[in-house]
Amino acid sequence: MTEQRRPTREGALEAARSIAAILPPTPLLPVEIGGARAHVKAENLQPIGAFKIRGGWWRLSKLTEAERSAGVVAVSSGNHAQGVAWAARRLGVAATIVMPRDAPQVKLDATRALGAEIVLYDRPGEDRDEVAARLIEERGGTLVHAFGDPWVIEGQGSAGIEVSKQLGRSPSRFVVCCGGGGLAAGLALACPEAAIHIVEPDGWDMVGQAIAAGEIVHASPRPPATICDALQPTATKQVNLDVLAGRAQPGVTISDEEVRRAQRWAFGHLALVLEPGGAAALAAALIGKVPLDEDTIIMLTGGNADPQAYARMLVDGAARDPVPVGM
Repeated sequence: MTEQRRPTREGALEAARSIAAILPPTPLLPVEIGGARAHVKAENLQPIGAFKIRGGWWRLSKLTEAERSAGVVAVSSGNHAQGVAWAARRLGVAATIVMPRDAPQVKLDATRALGAEIVLYDRPGEDRDEVAARLIEERGGTLVHAFGDPWVIEGQGSAGIEVSKQLGRSPSRFVVCCGGGGLAAGLALACPEAAIHIVEPDGWDMVGQAIAAGEIVHASPRPPATICDALQPTATKQVNLDVLAGRAQPGVTISDEEVRRAQRWAFGHLALVLEPGGAAALAAALIGKVPLDEDTIIMLTGGNADPQAYARMLVDGAARDPVPVGM
């Protein structure tokens, strides 16, 4: 069913209504960057600290009674895990999450606290999708893919519907932190008049490369290290590429230091905590890699930062940037 169905704007609208009934909208905040005015969408302030609660809720709420009884299996480095676990607890569904052994401890702990069972795998070395497939074969259950599921894509698109209501008009563009492309695809469906600018870590631009090539592109066997743990899928899915083809602008990439600078900027200017992957879009905006205007929406997608790493980043940055970036 998941392979045959395609996500739609009508699905994103329905998801937005469902999510509005259980969650308040996240703030849409005006910012000024390099003399240009824009807005940031603070999805890091969701109950689980990330936009993934949207797709998790919409997917699980559309399960049949038989599917709910069998439970769900998901793969995630942490934010999708929490989104699925949060929805599963609210709906009374058993959830098993396949997570990398090197996932931030804060994300592992939060997922367990929400009642999900965690199955760990080694990254690199093991294929998380294969681990999930074995679990489903052994136990049964429905796979809730982090970005390649049509209901998940529609759920993420609810953020675009919400933004349009808050802004009072269609955004001109979204600048989007991109892992597998679920949020970018959802926003493309929700706001068909808006340009979509995807931002990925250096060496992990699998979605950007796929859009340019017109076909799925896989990560190299030894991809570079990145602090953006949430943005490391080894390839997008065809359903995401189908939605983004002809809609997404050429992708851009950012470095770890550019991400750290964006984290410090968000803390200093907005009093917001962003995890590295959640700051990728802001990083691209701060260094001028994407165009900005007052109807541009920069997605702040997650705030589940490792406390010790975050504190080190602020302290180290204070020595190099005595005046907050952008002041």
